[in-house]
Amino acid sequence: MAKQRRARTRPAKSQPPKPAPAASAPVPTRAAAAPPRPGYSQAVALYERGLAAIQRHDYRMAAGLLESVLKQYPEERELHERVRLYLNVCARQAAPREAAPTTIEERLYASTLAINAGAYDTALHHLRMVRDEDPDNDHALYMLAVAHALRGEPVEAVSHLQRAIAINPANRGTAKLDPDLESLRHDEAFRAALEAPSLPRPERRRPARGRSAR
Repeated sequence: MAKQRRARTRPAKSQPPKPAPAASAPVPTRAAAAPPRPGYSQAVALYERGLAAIQRHDYRMAAGLLESVLKQYPEERELHERVRLYLNVCARQAAPREAAPTTIEERLYASTLAINAGAYDTALHHLRMVRDEDPDNDHALYMLAVAHALRGEPVEAVSHLQRAIAINPANRGTAKLDPDLESLRHDEAFRAALEAPSLPRPERRRPARGRSAR
């Protein structure tokens, strides 16, 4: 009896699983641009007119236009930052410039202001001009000593102080109490200048008139 063959069943081909449908990503919606504020274009126009005036070096007109932006359009705060920047430029340029000192008195006064402000180079410039015009000006020589002492130049400071004391012994007492000469207190030459006996005051020479300062 013939054996019956057992029918073989072919395994079904495995198919890759179908991917689950991806969730659709939301499409980003572009935010609508904020509408310009009323008066924005007018404020910008004023600002640009102010810049044009600065380029023409008409700082007074520029300042007026820029100040109008601040007063008429207070809501434009971002624009105000730039406006104030250029207003400072106008203020610096429109400030009256002081005339350069020409007389001995004016130069001594200017050098005093410069020393008080810490501008020692400027002070020395004015004082040297006084010294060149009036070599026996003990006030200028004393201030030269102060300016050099504050700059940390003891040799120059003591040299001018010795000359100032020789011309006017009253400068010795002033130097003993002057805090601007504190850096010289341990200098032997400085102490010697303060302890030296007073000498007869030399005859003061008059400054030459019409002499140009070097």
